[in-house]
Amino acid sequence: MITLWILVGILVLLLFVLIGSYNGLVSLRQQTSNAWGQIDVQLKRRYDLIPNLVETVKGYMAHEKETLERVIEARNQALAAKSVGEKAQAERAIGSALTGIFGLVESYPDLKANENMLSLQEELKSTENKISFARQYYNDIVTAYNTKIEAFPSNIFASMFQFKPSELFELDEPAAREPVKVQF
Repeated sequence: MITLWILVGILVLLLFVLIGSYNGLVSLRQQTSNAWGQIDVQLKRRYDLIPNLVETVKGYMAHEKETLERVIEARNQALAAKSVGEKAQAERAIGSALTGIFGLVESYPDLKANENMLSLQEELKSTENKISFARQYYNDIVTAYNTKIEAFPSNIFASMFQFKPSELFELDEPAAREPVKVQF
């Protein structure tokens, strides 16, 4: 009779470990989705600012059409990106294109002083900061989730219930690690 109670106790304990591990994995997966959603919101905000930026500088930089087209092309690629890796690659292209456009703005004193341009710069700078914070939070949550998937005993349940690791939102290129310069 005591052996039966010990066996029942062990089974109940294992059941609680299973439930706790499963719920922990689900919670972290949901936090990962939420964190990605926050990045997506900030990236959309950035993408919405880009056409306004291009329109503001277009009149001043009529002969810099290629640079303006690169910015719009990079934005369109970013909008079409689906996976975290594709999004990261598209973000590198946007950062490079925006750096090019702001480098050219230096040559146009009237544009540098334009009220719309100054407002867009401030808005873009704020958005860049928000993207950076959202990316950091996302990567922290993904790291916790991926660690839980690999750690014992939750790794057993993760494989049973087919929890897959999430991809970090990383910038590979050293130049892409530098913030986009939006101040003159």
